[in-house]
Amino acid sequence: MAPAPWPRVSRTLWLACLLPLAPAGAAAGMYELQLTTDSPVTTGTEVTITASLVASDNGSLVLPTNIHFYRFHWVHTPLLLTGKTDEAFSSTIRAVGNEPGDFPVSVWVTAANCWMCQPVARRLLVPSITELLVGNLVVTQNSSLPWPSSYLAKTVIKISFLLHDPSNFFKTASFLYSWDFGDGTQMVTGDAVVYYNYPIIGNVTVKLKVVAEWEQATLHAGKSIMQKTGDFSASLKLHETLQGIQVSGPTQIESFQKMTVTLSFLGSPPLTVCWRLKHECLPLEEWECHPVSVANTAYDLTHVFRDPGDYCFSIRAENVISKTHQYHRIQVWPSSMQPALFAFPCATIITMILALIMYISLRNAHRKGVAENPEPPTRAKCCCQMCCGPFLLETPSEYLEDVRKHHRLLPPLYKSFKTYTV
Repeated sequence: MAPAPWPRVSRTLWLACLLPLAPAGAAAGMYELQLTTDSPVTTGTEVTITASLVASDNGSLVLPTNIHFYRFHWVHTPLLLTGKTDEAFSSTIRAVGNEPGDFPVSVWVTAANCWMCQPVARRLLVPSITELLVGNLVVTQNSSLPWPSSYLAKTVIKISFLLHDPSNFFKTASFLYSWDFGDGTQMVTGDAVVYYNYPIIGNVTVKLKVVAEWEQATLHAGKSIMQKTGDFSASLKLHETLQGIQVSGPTQIESFQKMTVTLSFLGSPPLTVCWRLKHECLPLEEWECHPVSVANTAYDLTHVFRDPGDYCFSIRAENVISKTHQYHRIQVWPSSMQPALFAFPCATIITMILALIMYISLRNAHRKGVAENPEPPTRAKCCCQMCCGPFLLETPSEYLEDVRKHHRLLPPLYKSFKTYTV
């Protein structure tokens, strides 16, 4: 029975060793790591990664006051560690990558006196290492527009190249800049800043090739010239302020004629055009007309005036930069073709009515003359009847009977016959 106390003592000692682990286990899930880095970077230059321990519920929990309460653990292979800095609740490492690629870096936090405890927080980051130079183009202009990548044409633009070199690796390097402004103009400079005035409107792309050279000491060759390059670009949308509208069209026209007015816009499309016909030249309100999208610098308006009078075309145009108004007066006269259009059908109807009246009068006069003068007609009358008889609306039998009476050589139409009774 003597050995019995030893298991109890061993269990007690084991529990005592686990007591320091309790705070770390309880803190798991209560905190999180925030990682920041300055990657991507060029091969051979330093990349910096910082891990900060914060409360997971936006700071409602209070971190321990003991600055040595937690320890940060890093795994950064194959990056070469060049420096490490630990503070109360953050840790920063600096590493160099000699090969391009994406390399995962892992970090976790444990209690300072318990390396094998459950991590309080864990995080993974993948910095990028590239063979090329890292940087970006910055385009600025005094007259800035509230749209991204939009600038004024025919106004000086400043284009700058900013090299991303947080470790100041290229402080002894010399640079050469080859510019292509996208409108056919190219330039080579030794300065990272240029000024350019675009004479055109539209979309252009600025391209830049940067070459960096510097001397670097080597083990076998002493000093050698090293070189790195990089290609960069930026898209620009060049606009021009809408300076006015030129209206080409007649100022006088007759009613019922089609009129065409050409609008020429002194500005860059796309445009929104709105117009309305008024009796007075007044600016258009937003609700007075329906806007039309115009993709060119010219637009044709057509209209047919039905009523004579004085009119005014009120025109409003705007692009993404500005807007403008223009007016065009026109005087509409009564159409000279309008009375003729109505006179022709009226004259036709009147002529037909007069012809009908004349025909009826001639017919009645002919019938009355036949009734009053039954004597044989003269040769002229006979000829008239032969020539004009069909036009006096006589029946065929009446016409033939008259002909047989006046021409004895023709047999009578009806032969007389005698009837005998036996």
